[in-house]
Amino acid sequence: MRFRPEQHLRRPGDFRTVREQGRRLDCGAFTLWWLARGDAAPARLGVVASYAQVGNAVERARAKRRLRELFRRHQTLVPAGCDLMLVARAAVNRWEFPALAEKFTAACARLPASTHA
Repeated sequence: MRFRPEQHLRRPGDFRTVREQGRRLDCGAFTLWWLARGDAAPARLGVVASYAQVGNAVERARAKRRLRELFRRHQTLVPAGCDLMLVARAAVNRWEFPALAEKFTAACARLPASTHA
């Protein structure tokens, strides 16, 4: 499945809302923040990779690509009407992709099935 433009968190206010009102799950190599919007629109994703946490531009770009690919492959596990923000840590580039996928699917299993969280 594609990662469509309507599935992106784009505005700084959207990221801020997820961080301030959402809930957090620690997944080791990344942190997953989520917020139920309460509508039936597709889930949206925003990825954050900071210089302090991940490293230079090449490492940050790789971390973001890997996290976007996790979401793209497993987006059916994320309830509709949910905003996700994945915050990369340095370990995201050191872990094997199957281990990252396992952490992501386990975190998605902990999300509420309905959007009324």
